[in-house]
Amino acid sequence: MEVKRRAFQGVLNILSFNRHFYILGLGVLVVLAISGLILDWPLIVMWLLFTFFLYGLIMPLIVSAYVYDFSGYYDFHWIDPFIEDKDQIKRIVNVNAGFDETSFIIHDLLPDAALSVFDFYNPIRHTEPAIKRARKVTMIYPNTKQIASNAIPLDSATVDMVFLLSAVHEIRSHEEKVLFLKECYRICRPGSQVIMVEHLRDIPNFLAFTIGFTHFFSRTIWKAAFEQAGFVNFQETKFTLFMSIFRVIR
Repeated sequence: MEVKRRAFQGVLNILSFNRHFYILGLGVLVVLAISGLILDWPLIVMWLLFTFFLYGLIMPLIVSAYVYDFSGYYDFHWIDPFIEDKDQIKRIVNVNAGFDETSFIIHDLLPDAALSVFDFYNPIRHTEPAIKRARKVTMIYPNTKQIASNAIPLDSATVDMVFLLSAVHEIRSHEEKVLFLKECYRICRPGSQVIMVEHLRDIPNFLAFTIGFTHFFSRTIWKAAFEQAGFVNFQETKFTLFMSIFRVIR
């Protein structure tokens, strides 16, 4: 099934799923404007405050449009260096956190491989309003299975490739992340690979998302989690200034 994305679908998703932040931000701007008029704040103070809040509202949308609508991320050409021989890939796993925009693309990319899709969303542990909204509009790949993050229902050493695409940061606990990655390690054949794509808690993403960058994790944390799960050969490739592709080997 070929999936065609709408124009600006990425940034519109960000705006829709996080609309509570934007409503709050616009409310703050209104309060600032009224307070400034009533208290007769200096003009420079007003401009600085307005610039700060407008930056925090607009810059994430600009960067999201760049990353998700114009960078070619959903063309999946960035995966080419990690696939030497498609015929050797017999079984694939794609794990999401309740919002799946990639499984149909992966199926079209590797049509001869058996693809299993799992969703580890847990409404008790994963309480972000954005995830709840995203789940209502996501496309569901056939036979997607709901799982616990510490139990992937597959036999050990049976998978050639695992995709974790902008999902695992929803697991906030480091201990839970390690348990989840240990499950990924268990199901992988020796020599197989896990491909993870994430924003990082770093300077570029701080400049892009301001306080929102705290929702991501640093490269150091990801490296530690993978190594504690048993993986080796932790590699990072930048996909734009704001996203990282991590490849680890079983």
